[in-house]
Amino acid sequence: MGRPTTPRPPAVPDDLTAADLMSVLPSTADVENGHLWIGGVDMVKLAREQGTALYVMDEASIRQQLRDYVKWTRFHWADVDVVYAGKAFMSLAMLKIVAEEDCCLDVSSGGELAFARRADFPMERIYVHGNNKTDLELAECLDAGVGRIVVDSFEEMERLSAMAEARGTQQRILIRVTPGIEADTHDFIMTGAEDSKFGFGMNEGLAMRAVKRALELPGLDLAGLHMHIGSQIFALQSFTKAIEVIVHFMDAIRDATGWVVRELDTGGGLGIAYGLPDEPSTIKDYGKVIVDGIKEHAETHGLPVPKMAVEPGRSIVANAGVTLYTVGSIKEIPNIRTYVAVDGGMSDNIRTSLYDAHYEALIANKADQPRTMVATIAGKHCESGDIVVTDAPLQDVEVGDIVCVCATGAYCQSMSSNYNKQVRPAVVMVNDGEARVIVRRETYDDLMKCELG
Repeated sequence: MGRPTTPRPPAVPDDLTAADLMSVLPSTADVENGHLWIGGVDMVKLAREQGTALYVMDEASIRQQLRDYVKWTRFHWADVDVVYAGKAFMSLAMLKIVAEEDCCLDVSSGGELAFARRADFPMERIYVHGNNKTDLELAECLDAGVGRIVVDSFEEMERLSAMAEARGTQQRILIRVTPGIEADTHDFIMTGAEDSKFGFGMNEGLAMRAVKRALELPGLDLAGLHMHIGSQIFALQSFTKAIEVIVHFMDAIRDATGWVVRELDTGGGLGIAYGLPDEPSTIKDYGKVIVDGIKEHAETHGLPVPKMAVEPGRSIVANAGVTLYTVGSIKEIPNIRTYVAVDGGMSDNIRTSLYDAHYEALIANKADQPRTMVATIAGKHCESGDIVVTDAPLQDVEVGDIVCVCATGAYCQSMSSNYNKQVRPAVVMVNDGEARVIVRRETYDDLMKCELG
C-alpha cells in the first residue's frame, strides 16, 4: 500500500554496493564473499535451494521493531497496546511472534480472524476492523470472544447490538472517527479525511450521533474512539493535528453526554524507507508525539488520560523482508531503456502497478560490486504494466543472476495473486543462520483445488 512521499531523483548508475543500502535492508543484512546475507543466511544459496520468486523475512528485524514500539510508547505511558496490523503480512509463524512479543493484533476479515484462531492468538488481544463486516464475520467475532470491535457504521452498530444481546454478552467496541485531517501520503491510502469510506465524519454531527447511539444500545460496551489518518506517513505533524482534533472531540462528548472516553486508538501509518532518499521518522519520535500529545491535550481539557493503542503494520515488516528473483532475459532497447526480466512480477508484488511504488534493488550474487547500470526490472506476466522496479540502479546484470528487491515485507505477499495462473512464492523466515519455510510454494494442484469441473 502506498508509495514513498520523497520525490525520486532521475535514475543514474550510482556505484553503490549492498553496503550502502543498509537503510532499506533488514537489520541483519551483511555482505560476505560477494554475496548478500540476511539473518546469517546466504541469499544466493537460499534462492538456488528454494527456487525463485521467493519472499524472505528476517525474524530478528521483526522482533526488534515490535520491541521498539512497545518500548517507545510505554516509555511515556504504561497503558499502551501495540496492535500489529495483520493485513501487512500474516502467517501463522508471524502471529506467534506478535503474541510472544506481548503485542495485540488487528484483523480486517473473517479470514484473518481464522488465522489468529489457528495460531492460538489470545482473543482478548484482537482488534477487529472493516467498513462492511458481514453478519457471519460479526458472529465469528462474538463467538471467538475478541477484545474489541471497531464500529464503522450505524447499520453495523445496530446489527452487532442485536447479535450480542441475543447471546447475552457485552461486546467492547470503539467508534471509528474520521478527524478530517489530510495526511501527507498517497491519496489511495489517506483515510482520515472527511471524504472516506471509513468511519463517522465529524461534520454534521455524525460522530457525536454514533457515540450517543452506542451508549443507548444493549449488548455494547463503548470503550472509546478509533482514528486512522493514512499510511506511509513521514510528517509527524499530521498525527499531532489529528490528536488535537480527537481529544477536543472527547471533551465535547463529555459535555454532551457525561460519558468519558476510556480508550483511544490512534491507528498506524508511520512510513518506512523504500528508497535511499526516504527519511522516515523514528519509532522513538513517533511514540513521543503520539503519547505525549494525547497526555498533553487530555490534561488541557481536564480529561483522564485514556488507555492508548497504536497500529503499526508496514513499519514492523516492510524492511524486514526482501524478494529474490532469477534473471531470465535481458532486453536492451537502444536510447530508451534496458529491461531485465525476472521470474515473478505483479502476481507477487502489485504495489508498483497500483501505486507507482519504487524500490531499491541489487544483484545478490554481486553484492560487493557497484551499481554501474540502470535497468527496469520487469515481471513475466502478459501485461505491459508488469514492472517490479522502474529504472533501478543495478550491478552489471547477466542471465541467471539473483535479483534482490528490498523492503518488500509489507503488502506484497498479502496482496499477491494467481494472475496468469502463477503459483504464489514460498515465504522463508531466516534467523541466526537458520532458514525455515513458513509458507510453502504453491503447486499447480493448489491452483485447481477449488475447481468443480
